[in-house]
Amino acid sequence: MSANTELELPIIDLNGYINPTKPEDKDAVIAEVRDAACRYGFFQIRGHGVPLSLQRELLRCMDNVFDLPTEEKLSMSFLQNPCRRGYEAQGMSHREGDPLPDAKECFFIGQEDAVVEQAGFFGPNVWPNLPDNDFRNHVWSHYQKTHDLGKTIWTILIEGLGQPAALVNEFAKRPVVPMKMIRYPPHSTAHLGQFGIGAHTDFGGVTILFQQPGKDGLEVWHEAKQEWIEVPALEDVYVINCGDMIQRWSGGAYKSARHRVINKVDGQRLSCATFWHGDVHATNPLRPDDPNKDTVGQLLVKRFRTQYSIDKEMIALVGAASA
Repeated sequence: MSANTELELPIIDLNGYINPTKPEDKDAVIAEVRDAACRYGFFQIRGHGVPLSLQRELLRCMDNVFDLPTEEKLSMSFLQNPCRRGYEAQGMSHREGDPLPDAKECFFIGQEDAVVEQAGFFGPNVWPNLPDNDFRNHVWSHYQKTHDLGKTIWTILIEGLGQPAALVNEFAKRPVVPMKMIRYPPHSTAHLGQFGIGAHTDFGGVTILFQQPGKDGLEVWHEAKQEWIEVPALEDVYVINCGDMIQRWSGGAYKSARHRVINKVDGQRLSCATFWHGDVHATNPLRPDDPNKDTVGQLLVKRFRTQYSIDKEMIALVGAASA
């Protein structure tokens, strides 16, 4: 099924929330975000605070790591890392129901900690053998910027359901925030029926997505119209979406929409997604009176168990989630 090019996700300027000149500026942004999250589960943002120069450096750094020799990349395999940091080769991600594995390679980082803690939710990153200015410095700066941005988006979503903004502080004590850099091969190299990323919903909290400008590929499912919406890759515009945890915790008010990636350009395509989930032991900040007290960690482990082998230490750390 082809995508609808007439339906468009809203573009929201966050500057009115981050740097308001009058009280109603914040209220207007909260209303826009709430409406988009309720209708689509997705929206685009400007005024996000990530410098355009940093976005361009990130593109250069992603190419630097993905252009390394295959053997060197595989030596940093995320499968060998207790925190699932490092490199994922093309073909390693195969979603149930898809005829072929995803056509992409990835590199994961997260919060930098000296030692592995909390069953691998936290720990040291894997850094490639590249000059700091050719990878680590700019990648880490982008991580920090989108880490802060994710907290802001969560705060707006909390306020959008009539809750006080201060609730985010307990939720964000020590959040789980992985970042995934992605490179898709040229469209011409993909097999018939193969996607860059097959149709799926994100399983956690807020996703902050950077797309290489001019390299379109993201499509979002609009349930009401039963159509795919094309999301153009615009310069200095980030894409935000809500995951399954947010849909569950909002009582279905905010949507977690299916989405997929089809690289539509001849060359390679880059993107970078930061997933802002919340503190491992935190419960629902969108509805604090929710009788279900499942934590972020419990819900993540419940979802991870369908994709990965979860060790006993992680299950013991978070406990069991409700059905």
